[in-house]
Amino acid sequence: MALREYRRKRDFSQTSEPAPSTRAVGKRPIFVVQLHHARRRHFDFRLQVGKVLRSWAVPKGPSFDPSVKRLAVEVEDHPLSYADFEGDIPAGNYGAGHVDCFDRGIWSTDGDAAAQLRKGHLEFVLHGKRLHGRWHLVRSHRKEKQPAWFLIKAQDEYAGNGEADDLLGDAAAPPSKRKVPAKKAAAPAKSMVAAKGKAPSLRGISERRKESIHAGFFSPALTQLRDRLPEGDDWLHEIKWDGYRILTAVADGEVRCWSRNALEWSGRIPGIVDAVRSLGLRSARLDGELVVMEGGRSDFAALQKTLSGERRGELTYMLFDVIHVNGEAIDQAPLLERKALLKALVGRAKAAHAKLLGYSEHVVGHGDEMLAMVMKSNLEGVVSKRTTSPYHAGRSGDWLKIKRLESDEFAVVGYTQGKGSRQGFGSLLLGRPAAAGGWDYAGRVGSGFTDSQLKQIGKALDGAKGGAQPTVHADTVDPLLRQARWIKPRAVVEVYYRGMGGNGLLRQPSLKTWREDKSVASLRDADRASRSAKSRPKRANEPPSVRGITITHPEREVYPGITKLQVAQYYDAVMDWFLPGVRGRPLSILRCPEGTQSACFFQKHPMAGMKHVEQVMLKEGSGAKRAYLCPTDGASIIELVQFGVIEFHPWGAMAASPDKADRIVFDLDPADDVPWERVVSAARTTRRLLERLGLASFVRTTGGKGLHVVVPLRPAAAWTEVETFAKAFAMSMAQAQPEEFVAVSAKARRRGRIFIDYLRNGRGATSVASYSLRARDGAPVAMPLRWEELGKLAGGAAFDLRSTVARLKRLRRDPWSEMASMKQSLAHAMRVISQHS
Repeated sequence: MALREYRRKRDFSQTSEPAPSTRAVGKRPIFVVQLHHARRRHFDFRLQVGKVLRSWAVPKGPSFDPSVKRLAVEVEDHPLSYADFEGDIPAGNYGAGHVDCFDRGIWSTDGDAAAQLRKGHLEFVLHGKRLHGRWHLVRSHRKEKQPAWFLIKAQDEYAGNGEADDLLGDAAAPPSKRKVPAKKAAAPAKSMVAAKGKAPSLRGISERRKESIHAGFFSPALTQLRDRLPEGDDWLHEIKWDGYRILTAVADGEVRCWSRNALEWSGRIPGIVDAVRSLGLRSARLDGELVVMEGGRSDFAALQKTLSGERRGELTYMLFDVIHVNGEAIDQAPLLERKALLKALVGRAKAAHAKLLGYSEHVVGHGDEMLAMVMKSNLEGVVSKRTTSPYHAGRSGDWLKIKRLESDEFAVVGYTQGKGSRQGFGSLLLGRPAAAGGWDYAGRVGSGFTDSQLKQIGKALDGAKGGAQPTVHADTVDPLLRQARWIKPRAVVEVYYRGMGGNGLLRQPSLKTWREDKSVASLRDADRASRSAKSRPKRANEPPSVRGITITHPEREVYPGITKLQVAQYYDAVMDWFLPGVRGRPLSILRCPEGTQSACFFQKHPMAGMKHVEQVMLKEGSGAKRAYLCPTDGASIIELVQFGVIEFHPWGAMAASPDKADRIVFDLDPADDVPWERVVSAARTTRRLLERLGLASFVRTTGGKGLHVVVPLRPAAAWTEVETFAKAFAMSMAQAQPEEFVAVSAKARRRGRIFIDYLRNGRGATSVASYSLRARDGAPVAMPLRWEELGKLAGGAAFDLRSTVARLKRLRRDPWSEMASMKQSLAHAMRVISQHS
């Protein structure tokens, strides 16, 4: 197919998918397999043939079993740049949903690939991180709307009984017959370091030195607040961006972003991380502000809503300094030289990332004109920097900030006497109209007056008659008010200030002007109009909050008849029972942002906007480290629910020791034709056989058809031991009772039997948490049980959102309460198995 079909189906102003462009064709053709959580979840299998990616949608994903033919529906060709695409395709667009990379690498075939495809049979070899060996694509003879093919694994040393879904956990160990990917498979990650042409030139930098750095936090330069801009051409002036300060460190191609307070933000802003990575820097230190632009200016409220997930906004990393590039420190070079280099660096960003990186422009001199522009445009303020200054951590005086001041009008309700040489008065006492009549005290202003104003206003105050004291907030502490002279309000002043304090008083007020054109009555009229507008009924109630987390769209149906707020309230109600099973563990989540009747997708990495969910950096199969979700408290759980999370799937290990498993999970998954009574019997058999090996176990429903039998390990064991044991145990059960159990996942072999799924016991693999909801009809719950309860249940989905809360109110203790103190290891069990093998 031509790329015109690809273009026709997409609006590139709405989707971040790459537009067709010329991309250099490598010496060896690439392949990519992407997991696409669209309306129907499927895998997209793509092979480079010539200058395009020939593409097939594989609903169930590749199977490693040569006897299984997987349907592969041919779709439009994609550009080569699509191999790098991951992320969300917005709702309303073709293929809307989330796209993750499952595997990528190179592939080969004997002969002409295009000719083989025309004949209807392509035999090829994959060299990926997960997929290896020989494969076949065979065209179906059935007539379909779209050409149908079959993807089949060849019988070779990489064949086995696994499925693509078995490998979805990061670094999940493949079946023993599959080989570990060769080191060459990691090459695409290294290519990011050398992306986009030659290294940036440092020829224009006068002061530089060799320096090795790490990707950790570095202390930022800080500004000092001033009332006036400095004058002269020794200073440059930038817009003061209204956002979050972000410091970025790059080392050996690894990009990490930090807040001003040394909190890592890499996992919260993955798009920014990718954009910085696209600059192709081996090492760097960058300084800037994270903003959302609205109407030509940075909008802090829009930034907060974007980060919290309440709205969709475009994040921009507005860069204003660079202090290290590719092994050379340039922090002592003059600022103008550093900014010239920075501007060139930002221009190197790939087209897909260009909108995410901005360069903070400046003017040299002309401070008054800059301030006038800022005031007229209602911008946050101005940052002035000495043009020749090096980069100093802390407040050196080389960076100054001048904020735009708010102003408002107030009645003069009193004054204090001047002291020393001060003529006329010390300060004016200000009031605003009170709701019940009278005045509320708003603070005092004693700066911004000229000598002539002091004299003129002083004379006016001398003739003022006494008035009642305004209402003063109970938290106000101001000794000068004891000597205050209260007067009847007659005059109006306009005052600059920097926000309001918690006691309702103006912060840092200074006089703007004496408003001879305004009357006190006009202040009351304006106040009445404002209160009238505020008293009108609101169109919508304030959104509710759970554990301090605001729940937006609380009325949205997550399940038929069950709202988003009810889901949050469920997790709040069961939190004491639920949290111990997920706290401190790396986590995969199932998100259903539009409800369970729409697209849902798994996610394991943090998203922009999370404030309460902790993250942990873990090494993946490629050797690179990435941030993983790791909840620690109730607020973090509710925040995830606010982001549309329904299901929680923790690792079988703690984040503090990710290479040691502290539990084993056997998932008893029955075929559709297996009655519940046999599942219960299978769980009891599993328990009995484990006890013979000296291992106690616990049982829970899955919220689906089956049961989990869970074995705690104290002390924790290495994953290699756990995988070996779990596989051996499952295989022995299948061999002992082949009519009852099967230890392979192929659906064709499972008919009438129960699949003992042992593949959840690998590093990065997950299983559903106890008390987690499931994204299935009826809002079922994965429920821990006492073994003696098992025979009383009607099925694996016996408990739902409502009945679970009622059950927990009746229980005196958790059915799994003994698990935390139980001590048992695999050592004895492995010895017993080895004696009988």
